[in-house]
Amino acid sequence: MTQRVATIALVVPDYEAGIAFYVGKLGFELREDIDFGGGKRWVVVAPKGGGAGAAILLAKASGPEQEAAIGNQTGGRVGFFLETDDFARDHAAMLAAGVTFDEEPRHESYGSVAVWRDPFGNRWDLIERR
Repeated sequence: MTQRVATIALVVPDYEAGIAFYVGKLGFELREDIDFGGGKRWVVVAPKGGGAGAAILLAKASGPEQEAAIGNQTGGRVGFFLETDDFARDHAAMLAAGVTFDEEPRHESYGSVAVWRDPFGNRWDLIERR
């Protein structure tokens, strides 16, 4: 049996804000944008060249409970990991695009890493593994 995590949901305030950041600023590709009517869409983004890696479903918050979870889906922990083959290149590009980093890059035994946030408050690692 073969299994893989294909897509994860990330709650955002609205679809356009999610697309503007992930596609417009980070350069992810917009893989799907299907309008279901009634304000619901299936919007999937993923890093360019990510192959069979997991994609992100941008899920528009619906109601106060989901709105309250925006940016805190993992209880304040880093919950998402963007792996790269060139940390310095991507770190510089993200800074130039206005991405907010919570720390300076660290060089650990497992690789180079720095924590950053999307504009909704979700914490990510940018990481190049050794």
